[in-house]
Amino acid sequence: MVRTIVPHQNHLLIPQEDHTQSPELSSLRLREQECISLLKRGKNIEEFKQAHCQILKLGLFCSPFCSTNLVATCALSNWGSMDYACSIFQQIDEPGSFEFNTMMRGYVKDLNLEEALHLYDEMLKRGVEPDNFTYPILLKACARLRSFQEGVQIHGHAFKLGLEADVFVQNSLINLYGKCGEIGASCVVFKQMDQRTISSWSALISAHAKMGMWGECLSLFGEMNNEGHFRPEESVLVSAISACTHLGALDLGRCTHGSLLRNMSGLNVIVETSLIDMYVKCGYLEKGLTIFQRMKEKNRWSYTVMISGLALHGCGLEALQVFTDMIEHGLEPDDVVYVGVLTACSRAGLVKEGLEFFERMKVEHKIEPTIQHYGCLVDLMSRSGMLDEALELIGNMPIEPNDIIWRSLLSACRFHRNVQLGEKAARNLLMQNPQNASDYLVLSNMYAQAQRWDDAAMARTEMVQRGLVQTPGLSFIEVKKKIYKFVSQEISSPKCDGVYDMIHQMGWQLKFEGYLPDISEVLLDVDEEEKRKRLSGHSQKLAIAFGLIHTSQGSPLRIVRNVRMCSDCHAYTKLVSMIYQRRIIVRDRNQFHHFKDGSCSFRKR
Repeated sequence: MVRTIVPHQNHLLIPQEDHTQSPELSSLRLREQECISLLKRGKNIEEFKQAHCQILKLGLFCSPFCSTNLVATCALSNWGSMDYACSIFQQIDEPGSFEFNTMMRGYVKDLNLEEALHLYDEMLKRGVEPDNFTYPILLKACARLRSFQEGVQIHGHAFKLGLEADVFVQNSLINLYGKCGEIGASCVVFKQMDQRTISSWSALISAHAKMGMWGECLSLFGEMNNEGHFRPEESVLVSAISACTHLGALDLGRCTHGSLLRNMSGLNVIVETSLIDMYVKCGYLEKGLTIFQRMKEKNRWSYTVMISGLALHGCGLEALQVFTDMIEHGLEPDDVVYVGVLTACSRAGLVKEGLEFFERMKVEHKIEPTIQHYGCLVDLMSRSGMLDEALELIGNMPIEPNDIIWRSLLSACRFHRNVQLGEKAARNLLMQNPQNASDYLVLSNMYAQAQRWDDAAMARTEMVQRGLVQTPGLSFIEVKKKIYKFVSQEISSPKCDGVYDMIHQMGWQLKFEGYLPDISEVLLDVDEEEKRKRLSGHSQKLAIAFGLIHTSQGSPLRIVRNVRMCSDCHAYTKLVSMIYQRRIIVRDRNQFHHFKDGSCSFRKR
């Protein structure tokens, strides 16, 4: 949401007063003032054309001052016309950099970005020298076009003219390279700056957010705050909120929320909706609901985020009630809202309701189902054990099923131990997308559950032969406003000091409560002792142990995982929540699990 800040040139040039000027010059100045007055009165293109005619009748167009202001008003006003501005521009005998800059700004405003670049070429051909107002406009055009090569060339032109050190040019370069995915180049420009503004930080933080580098986003946000010279603007704070959302960093998200309240006179619907998304995805559903209920203005996106958030927490019926409220408030649902509704039904096991809403979407709201809607329906049936019905739906779909749909069916077949149907899903899945390592692992694990060790080994061998690498299990936990990452089987990291001792201590206490490691989750042909050892090194258990060591008694633990939680970690975490009297909130790839007093909020594994 970063804005490229362009150095400010007034739309209208104001004539300078000079009390020593001649009567003739004084008369010209009066007429120029009249020109400005005429242009300021215009509220639409028709009134502007009338003012243009009046200026021509007064013989003022020959004045560079008046012709320039005509171009600027027509090109940059919200009601302006670039075609009409171009016709005026073409009548100017020797346009200068101001006129060219104005026209380029108008083209960028109207998103006619290629025309802005063409006009720059004409500017150079006519021998008009660009200035520090020229390049931020052009770099903004290149950023929106994602035109990296053209941006590099313009960077070179600015360097040759000695304008590379201009702060507005540098901010625009950071934004350009970030939008084009060249994060290294953005960082180089930023480090070379002698003077940084809030826009410099905003551009760099947004560049990292675009690349999904959420940890770096928060590090940069912290550095900016430590400098203490800048009042964070909305775009920076929204990028920080997005980073907290993806990392599950609730405490940092709360601090950012506080910065928003301190620095903004009022929060608009976009910012409030971003806050709802952050709190919901950081596991604080109650706070997200509170902000939603207090919003003075809600749009369709606000309802979509709330519905999807409730779905993520397994609150299907509550999500459907929010959808009903949206309809009652006169907002028409779209295809994205219905993805949230169907996902809520799937997560809560509301098969009947899900099928009804699917039909309602088509009949009542005339929305043509997309592949995402069919994917939700397949997931709904598969999770509920209706595997044959899910396969029938896939066969009758008017859309070619994609790899996501077949992957959903394969995962359900593994969970419900239907190897025959799972093999069919796997064949279709690997035919469409043979480059996803996790698909081979699910297939291998399904065979391993059925004790078909040779087939399990063949699936893993094919994965290796294709050069695919298994994504390691990762868990993130926030402690004292810092994010810590744990990798399954991690031993050597300094943060693991004391963690395995804690796991050993926890193991004894869990044993007295009847916990037995579910070694069936280790789908490798190794002895039972090795299986138990591997289970104890799961990233979620490492994160829990770290959290118990480094947080105060009774405080909740919030963990974010990159993969689905296994049944052993699920049973383990339930008992830990009871023994240590802690709320443990875990967000895995699919949903939230709220563990408290030995129970989990989610309806079933």
